[in-house]
Amino acid sequence: MKNPALVAGPGTNDHPITNTSPAMDPDIWSRLPKELLEQILSFLPLKTLWNLRSTCKHFKSLVFSLTFISKHSPSSSSSPSPFSSFVLLHHPQCNNRFPLYDSALGTWRDSALSLSDFLPCKSPAFSLLSISNGLFCFSLPRSSSFLVCNLLARTSRLIEFPSYPFAYELFTLVSTPFGYKLFMLSTGSTSTSAFVYDSSVLSWKQFRGFDQILSNNYQREGVYFNGCLYFLTPEPFSLVTFDLETGKWKRSDTELPGDLTFGRLLNDEEGTLYMIGGIGRDGISRSMKLWELNGARDWVEVESLPEMICRKFVSVCYHNYEHVYCFWHRGMICVCCHTWPEILYYKVSKKTWHWLPKCPYVPDKWSSGFKWFSFVPKLYAPV
Repeated sequence: MKNPALVAGPGTNDHPITNTSPAMDPDIWSRLPKELLEQILSFLPLKTLWNLRSTCKHFKSLVFSLTFISKHSPSSSSSPSPFSSFVLLHHPQCNNRFPLYDSALGTWRDSALSLSDFLPCKSPAFSLLSISNGLFCFSLPRSSSFLVCNLLARTSRLIEFPSYPFAYELFTLVSTPFGYKLFMLSTGSTSTSAFVYDSSVLSWKQFRGFDQILSNNYQREGVYFNGCLYFLTPEPFSLVTFDLETGKWKRSDTELPGDLTFGRLLNDEEGTLYMIGGIGRDGISRSMKLWELNGARDWVEVESLPEMICRKFVSVCYHNYEHVYCFWHRGMICVCCHTWPEILYYKVSKKTWHWLPKCPYVPDKWSSGFKWFSFVPKLYAPV
């Protein structure tokens, strides 16, 4: 009788094949070079990669390794990675669920990001203020605090307001590989001060001597560039900087384009400062342009918005540019309006303008309250 564990090979009885898989020899696999192991793991989906943490200490340390994350997290618009990047929509009626547009796949995800799966505390009232380099910052007014968290790593820190009551504006989250800072302005009974929270020392600093030219600024965040926050003042337009280390304000002598009706600042990963704005008269934009800061003094025109796209955008805003804001996301300059459910974006590498597909989960009756963010998950972003 033939051994049932052996099956003759096709056309011959000389090379039987076993129907059971041989055990993996640990002596062989334990000698697998580290570089090859990381390369194999890089092809795994993010969820699978994350679940590997509990299998052994080596995988847990590898997943959190800066070299592994920096190698396989997205660092440029052309580098493939198992870590997707998203454009995230926050709306008051989303019930703490954030629809996600996968910019790598060019489509909306079937399921939204639910905060109940990530937030370490259950708060009946909170507001998403900012996202920077994988970190989220929420305001928890009932507990008089901010919550900074890395949703992917499930780590968080509760930061109490520097005083109570505490009213603030121009909130800005600046996140780097070494930590993060929270910036905001707060008006007291007699003066306005800048407050900066530094994660490296876990404390607040208060800087007085605030420049009043920003008191009516409608741009909600500063833009981090060369160690400073850059702000564009209302008319007459000018650039103002705030040094996060020294707390000193400075008005830049950079000459802005003529006939500017509004302007918004943003920066990319390479340290380039951009401005997008309207050109016209009496508050009416006849065209929209994109500029890049050359050195520290000159704005160089990069691109002009096509006429038909410009007409649609200014009609969407009803020439009320207070609702316009912009941000950088993975090689795209995104221009948004709080009253419109679509995003206009400029693909820098191709020098083309496009409209992001409308989110299929947004009802037509929603007419305002749209807040868009760039969300690039990063395991190593410290809190």
